[in-house]
Amino acid sequence: MFAYTVRRLFAGIIMLILMSIVTFALFFASPVDHAKLACGKNCTIAQQKQVNKALGFDKPVQQQWVDFAVGVFKGRDYPEDKSLRKAAPELVAHCAAPCLGYSRVNQATVIQEFKDRIPVSASLAVVAFIMWISGGVLFGAIAALTKGSIIDRGLVGISLVFYAFPTFFIGLFLLKFLAIKWQVFPVPNYTRIADGGLWTWFINLILPGLTLALFYMAGYVRMTRAFVLESMSEDYLRTAKAKGLGPRRILTKHTMRAALTPLVTMAGLDLAGLLGGAIITEQVFNFNGVGKMSVNAIQRHDLALVVGIVLLVAAIVIIANIIVDLLYAVIDPRVRLG
Repeated sequence: MFAYTVRRLFAGIIMLILMSIVTFALFFASPVDHAKLACGKNCTIAQQKQVNKALGFDKPVQQQWVDFAVGVFKGRDYPEDKSLRKAAPELVAHCAAPCLGYSRVNQATVIQEFKDRIPVSASLAVVAFIMWISGGVLFGAIAALTKGSIIDRGLVGISLVFYAFPTFFIGLFLLKFLAIKWQVFPVPNYTRIADGGLWTWFINLILPGLTLALFYMAGYVRMTRAFVLESMSEDYLRTAKAKGLGPRRILTKHTMRAALTPLVTMAGLDLAGLLGGAIITEQVFNFNGVGKMSVNAIQRHDLALVVGIVLLVAAIVIIANIIVDLLYAVIDPRVRLG
């Protein structure tokens, strides 16, 4: 198990490095004049040259990536050009490690921008994840155990309905009726646990979390149903029944364990995507998370922030894949031998 873990961690580090190189190649090697976008419409040529020096855009792309990689471990100072730092030392901004860049639009480091936004997106993702995993696996297993009955058809049919509706429609529907019209829940307003307590934090995340959970839960109901039915037809389950094991033990110890293996992959990748930012949901409920920040960064041509968000999401996805692989080894020991 230790050797398997080391191999997966090493592969994850290599993937992170390659992802950062690809990201820089896509954004910085493009023919777009990044200095002009960062400076603004009314920027003169002299000002554009100064911005180029300040942000390091005048350097080759390879050197920019090396400076970025060094900054992740050692930190960086902005402006990039040393002569500009000497001329105006009071304007020097230090980006401590791990430095993912400096947002000229917001006059803050990318890490500083993340500090207030990541807890919002993480909270939303965790609440939605718990909802859809609990509901998806539970209802999927019930549908499989009642195959062909009205319960099975009803659960599958309802899941298809929710899967067909776009996220923004579900979010607006829940906000308008459950929060504003019927006042079943308060209008969502993200509150930290330190400010309002655990219950206030949770109650304000129910509707946004449910918006995401209903969409994902629909897919998990169908997938769980299919995996459970497939597992129930295996020969070793017939052997377990012949030995006299009870239905509950067969379901929990044998059937669900086999069915959970592919679900772990889906769950890990879906959670990683949500941690990167549920853009539409955050826009609908006006949550200042990573998703909403990414939209604002693109609209303002904030290249440093956009690159930081892409690398953050990529890192989360890669880490989630590593965790999924390790969970695979726990669920199915045969994976460690691969």
